Amino acid sequence: MADESPSTEPDYRFTLANERTFLAYLRTALALDAAGLAAVQFLTSLHEEWARRLVGAVLAVAGVIAAVGAYLRWRQNVAAMRQSRALPATIMPLGLAVAVVLVSAAAVYLVVAG
Repeated sequence: MADESPSTEPDYRFTLANERTFLAYLRTALALDAAGLAAVQFLTSLHEEWARRLVGAVLAVAGVIAAVGAYLRWRQNVAAMRQSRALPATIMPLGLAVAVVLVSAAAVYLVVAG
């Protein structure tokens, strides 16, 4: 995917801010992965095995999506900055929020029903 637009070096502060955002998404992905593993390992009082695995799977899948999305977003931002274009729109925050809402709703159910 070669772009013919001229490339310029962006202000280093923007490059570093983009990297910090990338790393924040990676930290979020690792936290989601750890929460998914913890859900499977420590929700043993839950009698329905499928519910425990579902909560863990949603968290782990959200972690994978966050990590892949972080890289793609970082790469798109670098390309846009080098070509003096506006940063592309993203739905990653919405996707992460939906995943957290789903898991939070499951947590509320487990607390009330458990």
